[in-house]
Amino acid sequence: MLRSSALLLLLVLSGPVGRAANPAWTEVRSQHFSLVTDAGDKEARRLLDQFERMHWVFQTLFPHNNIDPASPIVVIAVRDEQEFRTLEPTAYLGRGKLDLAGYFMKAPDKNYILMRLDVEGEHPYTTLYHEYTHLELGTPGMPLWLNEGLAQFFENTEFRNKDVLLGEPSQNDLVFLQHTPLIPLETLFRVDADSPYYHEEQKGSIFYPEAWALTHLLLMTDHHDKTDHIDAYIKLVDQHVDPVTAAQQAFGDLKALQAALSSYTNRMSYTVLKLDSAAAPIDPNSMTAVPITPAQADAFRADVLAYDGRTTDAQTLLEAILKADPNNVLAHETEGYLAWHEGHRDEAKKWYTQAVALDSQSSLAQYYFAAFSMMDGDTGPQVESAFRAAIKLNPRFAPSYDGLAQLYGRRHDNLDEAHTLNINAIELDPGNLNYRLNAANVLMEQQHFDDALQVLEAAKPVAKTADDERIVEMRIGQIQLAKDEFAQQQRRTAEVQEQVKVLSGPGGTSTEATAVESPDTDNGPPKHPTEAPHGRMLTAWGVVRGVTCSYPAIMELRLENVRGKPANTKLSLYNNNYYKVDYSEGNFTFKGEVHPCKDLEGMKAEVEYFKTADPTVDGQIVAIMMMK
Repeated sequence: MLRSSALLLLLVLSGPVGRAANPAWTEVRSQHFSLVTDAGDKEARRLLDQFERMHWVFQTLFPHNNIDPASPIVVIAVRDEQEFRTLEPTAYLGRGKLDLAGYFMKAPDKNYILMRLDVEGEHPYTTLYHEYTHLELGTPGMPLWLNEGLAQFFENTEFRNKDVLLGEPSQNDLVFLQHTPLIPLETLFRVDADSPYYHEEQKGSIFYPEAWALTHLLLMTDHHDKTDHIDAYIKLVDQHVDPVTAAQQAFGDLKALQAALSSYTNRMSYTVLKLDSAAAPIDPNSMTAVPITPAQADAFRADVLAYDGRTTDAQTLLEAILKADPNNVLAHETEGYLAWHEGHRDEAKKWYTQAVALDSQSSLAQYYFAAFSMMDGDTGPQVESAFRAAIKLNPRFAPSYDGLAQLYGRRHDNLDEAHTLNINAIELDPGNLNYRLNAANVLMEQQHFDDALQVLEAAKPVAKTADDERIVEMRIGQIQLAKDEFAQQQRRTAEVQEQVKVLSGPGGTSTEATAVESPDTDNGPPKHPTEAPHGRMLTAWGVVRGVTCSYPAIMELRLENVRGKPANTKLSLYNNNYYKVDYSEGNFTFKGEVHPCKDLEGMKAEVEYFKTADPTVDGQIVAIMMMK
C-alpha cells in the first residue's frame, strides 16, 4: 500500500461507485501484465513499459526466485482521486484515514494493483513500483514494517539510459523524519493491519518513512558487510518467533539499533545501488491494446469491489452491467465469487457454468465450474475436460493442477499423472500447504508411503500456524500407521504363502494347504459400496458408538443421541478407507496421532457424510470433527 503525501480531502461523490461521465477505457496486455485504464492508450503503454522494466529488475536481483506469480496480474490505473476512491477498501474511506495513492490486493485467483495517476512527486512511477514490490517481495507472514519498507526502498527506482538506481530516498520523507520523533522500534515491529499506524493519517505519516529508513539501513549494512540479517529475521518470524524477539536475535541490541537509526535519519546523503540495464529485453511492440466498453470497464471495477469486501457496491454495479451486457463473462465470474463467499454454492456453480458457456477461453470460469462440480460429487469427463482447459488457458494457475490431481485421486485412476500434477502445483505455489497434503494423499493411494512421508516432512516449514502444524503431524501419524499396517499385511501374506509352500511340498499341492486361510479374505469384500462424494453433503452431531474396523481400512460406526432427532435415532455410517476421512478437532487439541479405530469410540462428533446406493446404511463418511 502506498499513501499519498497530500492530506486527505473529503470528496462528495454522487454515489458509492460514482465516477466521471463517459470515460474512455482501454485494456493493454504485455508479456507479464494486463492493464486497464481510463487514461488512454499512450499512457497505458508507458505504464506497462515501466512494469516490465521492474519485472526485469526483480528477475535480475533474484535469479533463483520464481517472480512470476501463479495468478494473473491485473493493473487498474485511474486518472484521479475521485475515481480511485470508488475502488478503495472500506478501511481507508472516511475522515482521518490515510490518503492512498495505490493499493495491492492479493486473492487466490488473481492479483490486483490499483493506482491513481494524479499523484505528484519526485518520481513519476512511485506508486507503480511500490505496489509491484508488494506483489513480488511481500509474503503472508512478513511484518508490515518490512513489507512497507521494501516497497518504499524500490518505489523511487530510477531508470537511466544504461543503468538503474535503487534505494533513492524521498526528500519529503527525509525532512519529515528529521523533524518528527521516531516510533520506538518495539512498537514499530508490532504494527499490524489493525494498527492506527497503518490506517490513520496522523500516525501513519511517520510509520512509512521510518519503515523505509530502517529497511534502507539494514539492507545497505547487509550489502556492505556481506551479511544476511534481514534474511535471518524473516526466517525467525516464519518460525512464529515474536517479531520483537526475532529482531533482537537477528539485529542485536535494539537500543543500539534505535540509536543507529536516529543517526541514520539525520544524514545528508545515502548510498544507492546501481544496476546495469543496457540489456533489459523490453519490446514495446509486443504489447496489444484494445478499447473496452463502459460495461467491460465496470466489470473490472465490480470485481475489485467484490474482492475489497464492498459487496453491496459490487452487487449494485453488477446488476447494471448485466442489464446492459447480459453476456459479460467477468460479471458472471464475479457473481459466482460473491455467491460462493456468501455460502451459496449452488448459485455460485450456476454463475460459473454460465460463464463457461459464454466464453470457454476464461480459465477461471473453467476452473471454478470444475471445482464446484467436483464438490457436488461429479467426477465425470466434463469436469476433467474443464480442469484441462483451465490448465491450457493459464499454465501458471496452480489450483487447476491440484484440482485435476484430486479428481484422479477420487476416481482412483491416472495416479501417476496425478502425482505429476501435484508436483506442478507445488512448484508454482510452494507456500501452499494444501497442495503438499494432497500430494501425500496421492502417494499413499499408490502405496508409496515413504515418499508420502517425505513430502509431509518437507511441508513442515510451510505450516505457518499451530493448526497447520498439527494437521501435518496428524497426517504423518496416519500415513505411518497405514505404512505399518500395510507392512504387517505383507508379512502375514508372506507367512501364509510360505506355509502353503511347506505343506504342498516340492512336487505339488497338498489338500492340507487349502486349510491355510489367506489374510486377504479374512473379512471378505467391503459390505458397502465405495463411492466418490456426490449429491448433497449431510451433517449430523452426536456421540460415536460401535466403532469397528476391518482389513484393509474399513471403518463402521453408529452416531447416537443425534442432535435435532428423536432420542432413539442411530445413524449407521462407514468408510471403506478410513485414511481418506478428514479428521479435525473442534473445541480441543488432540494429543498425539488420531487412531480412528480406538480414539473415536464415545467421542462427541460432528460427522459429514453423503447417501450411497446401499439402503442398509445412512451414508459414507467424508469428515469427522471431534468435540469435548
